[in-house]
Amino acid sequence: MLPLVGDLVPPARRATALSIVSSGIVLGLLFARLLAGIIAAYISWRNIYWLALGLQYLIVLLIWAFLPDYPPVNTDVSYFKILVSIATYLITSPVLVQATLMGFFLSATFTSFWTTLTFLLSGSPYYFSTIQISLLSLAGLTPILLGPFYSRFVIDKYSQHFSIAISLTIIFTGICIGAYTGTFLLAGPILQAAFQDFGLQMTQIANRTAIFHVAPKARSRVNTAYMIGVFCGQLMGTAVGNRVYGESGWVLAGTVSIVFVGVSYVICFVKGPLETGWFGWSGGFPIRRRDL
Repeated sequence: MLPLVGDLVPPARRATALSIVSSGIVLGLLFARLLAGIIAAYISWRNIYWLALGLQYLIVLLIWAFLPDYPPVNTDVSYFKILVSIATYLITSPVLVQATLMGFFLSATFTSFWTTLTFLLSGSPYYFSTIQISLLSLAGLTPILLGPFYSRFVIDKYSQHFSIAISLTIIFTGICIGAYTGTFLLAGPILQAAFQDFGLQMTQIANRTAIFHVAPKARSRVNTAYMIGVFCGQLMGTAVGNRVYGESGWVLAGTVSIVFVGVSYVICFVKGPLETGWFGWSGGFPIRRRDL
């Protein structure tokens, strides 16, 4: 869906359109957390998978009924060549590699937080029920409420690096608050959820706005390469977060996420917005976008 948005919307409004569509995705994630908590509290948790199966078939029907016809952009490329080209883009495009690495580490902070949050809230000093824990997912509404406005007035107007720097700072602030106050103050994790979800979503939109320029006729492939990094980061964040929390607790697990954000800062600034190579700042650091 998101590559299709990139094809249909002009560059000057691309971030805003991506944010609106992404808001639907985020709303689904929040609804899933809340619904899963309610189901697990009253009936078998296995019923969540039956619900997911039914929703997948519903999505197929909705796509068939409402998705407009869209002619293929590339008709002379085999499926095997498509797969090979995805790996090629990851080797030859500095912009895509930079965005994918940031997506990897920032997604790790996301899954690490939401996985370990369940352990924190179910134990001392909170002892929350499954439903109470799931209600904290509502704190992640910030990308839905504020994302389109941020995208319209910041990402659509200013350079990728400027937008991402602001988003990374928001993520960093949220994790610091939650990591170092969460063991005794419930407001800490709530603020972390609000800040972190918003900052992560805006970073992903800024990155997608940049990578969609890499290959205008292959945006789906470019997005696939980016999402491979994001999903691998989610797996890594879950594994690392669980391990660190089990051995050292909430504070250290949050500190690891802060390190991941720090790595993302470094990745963001090893290459400037106008640099065509892998490293450097040729062309300076323009605040306003020049690709419009």
